[in-house]
Amino acid sequence: AQAVYLRKFIETIKCAMPTSYSTNMRSKFPILAITLELLIIILYGIFVTYDDGADSRIPLKKTNATEELYKIYPSFQDVHVMIFVGFGFLMTFLKKYGFSSVGLNLLIAAFGLQWGTLMQGWLHNYKDGQIKVNIFTLINADFSAAAVLISFGAVLGKTSPVQLLIMTLLEITIFAFNEYLVTGILLAKDVGASMTIHAFGAYFGLVVARVLHRPGLQDGHENEGSVYHSDLFAMIGTVFLWMFWPSFNSAIVESPDGQYRAIINTYYSLAACVLAVYALSCLLDKNGKLDMVHIQNATLAGGVAAGTSADMMIFPYGSLLIGFIAGIVSTIGFKYLSPLLASKAKLHDTCGVHNLHGLPGIIGGLAGIVGAVMASKTLYGDGLYSTFPEMDKRTALVQAGYQAAGLGTSLALAIIGGLITGFILRIPVWGQPPDQNCFDDQIYWEVPDSENEHNELLSSEHGKHQSNPVA
Repeated sequence: AQAVYLRKFIETIKCAMPTSYSTNMRSKFPILAITLELLIIILYGIFVTYDDGADSRIPLKKTNATEELYKIYPSFQDVHVMIFVGFGFLMTFLKKYGFSSVGLNLLIAAFGLQWGTLMQGWLHNYKDGQIKVNIFTLINADFSAAAVLISFGAVLGKTSPVQLLIMTLLEITIFAFNEYLVTGILLAKDVGASMTIHAFGAYFGLVVARVLHRPGLQDGHENEGSVYHSDLFAMIGTVFLWMFWPSFNSAIVESPDGQYRAIINTYYSLAACVLAVYALSCLLDKNGKLDMVHIQNATLAGGVAAGTSADMMIFPYGSLLIGFIAGIVSTIGFKYLSPLLASKAKLHDTCGVHNLHGLPGIIGGLAGIVGAVMASKTLYGDGLYSTFPEMDKRTALVQAGYQAAGLGTSLALAIIGGLITGFILRIPVWGQPPDQNCFDDQIYWEVPDSENEHNELLSSEHGKHQSNPVA
């Protein structure tokens, strides 16, 4: 009898833990946010300075910075729009979580790009005790934030702002080490970051979501759904991402011909993906109707899958094939795999990042392996070594092996990092929402009283009809 009472007591404590800690952010969130920002200001004061092109003490004629800035800035702006508008609005599909989708996206990205500048700078650009920032630094900082935003999609609606800041801090740290290992040590090609951003961010977030599993959400939640206008807002994010993805995949390509190919290959991969998704979405529905979930998300899988091989000589038909396959796999994932993972593996993926970023990221990594195997002097001519600089010491087959190692490394570090981060976020002191308040803005935001507004509008309209009776 004592054992039964003890078990019931423990279960009661467990059930009470999420709500026993206040979800009020008034002290814990400002303290964490201000502390992190002050730390970053101090670190920037010690380590970060302008690149030569932005330093007034260095004559402009001694650098080619102006030409480089004008050439790259349009791509930077496209990537910036993707991060702050595209990702943010893509996640507004939840009917009561629009403020958080766009607002917390801004918070994560703003903190992430600052921390990413430091982490990537220490690993890639640290020289003479300084990190010199230029336009490429800004692009790569946005890239590091993108990885966290992908992970954010897996835990959307189930985490507090404090948890998200902690996840951003930890994930970008691990992301930077993984990216340096894959592209700096293994010298694997990944210009559009199918492996280092998309696959990494997706599986990192999925593991965090699994560690933070909530049994109370196993059978769904009344707020975990969309309405007509929320789906329409999400499509705004889809269209922005779809339009600017060629810039995302080509922004950091060094050779002019490689950058040109990256734009073309991504362009056609995205287009083929759309046709595949629309066709399969209609085919898989018993009434032959399109599913907005597929259209919002799976249509972007072609951009993800084209990333690793974007600057390779895969030719337009190859990019079309990659996008076509990615669209099919992503749509099937949304239709069948997500429900299966939720019911069997207790893996609740709010935005379906596994289908949009995880699986297409793996497809992109595999396409990079095939592209490396095909690389030869015959195919590339004199441009072989500008696309594959490491092939002056490696054969195509060896390079393909390093591509495979890069994919495996990204997946392994994502899983390990996700486990560590998940268990830290599981500590019940971060103001995480109780089950009944998940997917609802009101727990962390001042939300207008829509019900009162609606009643006032009806009252106003009723008054108009009374004062203007029909003759």
